[in-house]
Amino acid sequence: MPRVRTELSSGPSVVEYLRTGSGEGVVLVHGTGATPEGNFGHLIDTLRPRHTVVAPFLSGAGTTTDTGAPLTVGDLARQVIAAADDARLTRFHLVGHSLGACVAAAVAALSGDRVRSLVLHAGWATSDTRMTAQFALWRRLLAADTELLARMVLLTAFRATAPHFRDAAAFEREVAGFAAMFRPEGTARQLLLDEEVDIAGLLPRVTAPSLVIAGTDDTVVPPYHQERMAALIPDARLTHVAAGHAFPFESPEWFAGLVTEFIAGRGPQRTARPPLADPALPS
Repeated sequence: MPRVRTELSSGPSVVEYLRTGSGEGVVLVHGTGATPEGNFGHLIDTLRPRHTVVAPFLSGAGTTTDTGAPLTVGDLARQVIAAADDARLTRFHLVGHSLGACVAAAVAALSGDRVRSLVLHAGWATSDTRMTAQFALWRRLLAADTELLARMVLLTAFRATAPHFRDAAAFEREVAGFAAMFRPEGTARQLLLDEEVDIAGLLPRVTAPSLVIAGTDDTVVPPYHQERMAALIPDARLTHVAAGHAFPFESPEWFAGLVTEFIAGRGPQRTARPPLADPALPS
């Protein structure tokens, strides 16, 4: 996969990213402990016939490297922008899941008219006490045993009707798959950032047509967080789906349909604002 060098607040980073397909650009931003293919496999397959799909591996995932310093939303936003630049995407649609939604929102706020449209699933503007406690617990589980965290994620991020709950063998297969996806040190750094997100001040700067997706059964990042995001983003469209936090995993066709429909329509035109200067990235 291609790689690109960029500068983070703590020093240099080399960002691995997926690039596939051809056509109008779409940039995908994965969530905590995940990978582009893990979060967006079906969506990538859906988009690639008509779009150039670019999906960076954020610090803590893939072979992306950095200084090892604590992560910031601004740092991850720099990685996303670096991948889009290296792929020569002048303008692009932007999709983010969970922590990736927070990062995608920051990219959109800082990139002005460069972002054609923005789709955010399961994101949040500011980490609250409950989320901080939750992600701190996840870090402790991860430090003890990646399998324990995998079990916790499967039990909390998915709805009770998810297919892997139908029999014990299916559940154990999913546990093994999730445990293998986690990179202990990298995932721990992402979880620490999850505890500290605060992008509320950036969201009013978003000018791209925006769709915010909230899962009514999401207990990891409850829907009131997406409702707040939608309220802070000018003219954002908010849609509730009967899904949990793992909506892109549980219902990939439904999720891909929402994304592609919004990308095709693009929403109302907004007054373009110039990109913010790099120093305005959140620290």
